[in-house]
Amino acid sequence: MARYTGPKSKIARKFREPIFGPDKALDRKNYPPGQHGASKRRGKQSEYSVQLMEKQKVKYTYGVLEKQFSNLFKKASAKEGITGTNLLQLLEARLDNAVYRLGIAPTRSGARQLVSHRHILVNGELVNIPSYTLRAGDVIEVREKSKALETISDSVAARMINKYNWLEWDAKSLSGKFLQYPERESIPENIKENLIVELYSK
Repeated sequence: MARYTGPKSKIARKFREPIFGPDKALDRKNYPPGQHGASKRRGKQSEYSVQLMEKQKVKYTYGVLEKQFSNLFKKASAKEGITGTNLLQLLEARLDNAVYRLGIAPTRSGARQLVSHRHILVNGELVNIPSYTLRAGDVIEVREKSKALETISDSVAARMINKYNWLEWDAKSLSGKFLQYPERESIPENIKENLIVELYSK
């Protein structure tokens, strides 16, 4: 399974956002990485650079590589509605993202690992493809043999009340339901999807 394995703190500092989760390095150095640190003068970014940065931020946030992202954008463009919103909805409908949102894993990368290591079922069937696209009504659950895993039990114990109105959670069975695609205002990530649409329309 192809995935990003490089330095995460540098990427978070580049975008000045904790896109991989809480990061002490970002708290200490809230400026882009580079040889001269915070003192370096940085020129004004071009329109293309700003748009490209936004696309890169979304890719890193959701753990999607370039070809996957391009294919998702094509699907979003072909759907009715606003392309940028469609794109975010498709990203939110990925199985690894839903596992993370439900609190079964503390991070999206952890969720990808749980899925690829065959710990997650969808509608009672084993699915080990993190990019699997969920449909309304799909039930996501932890495999019976995996419910005792420390990483899962710790994450579930630390989860808050259900924060996402497009997901339903049953703590007793360690299962959740993907109710629908989320409305744009319900997606909490700081993303300017219109910049990505502008980038691809050139």
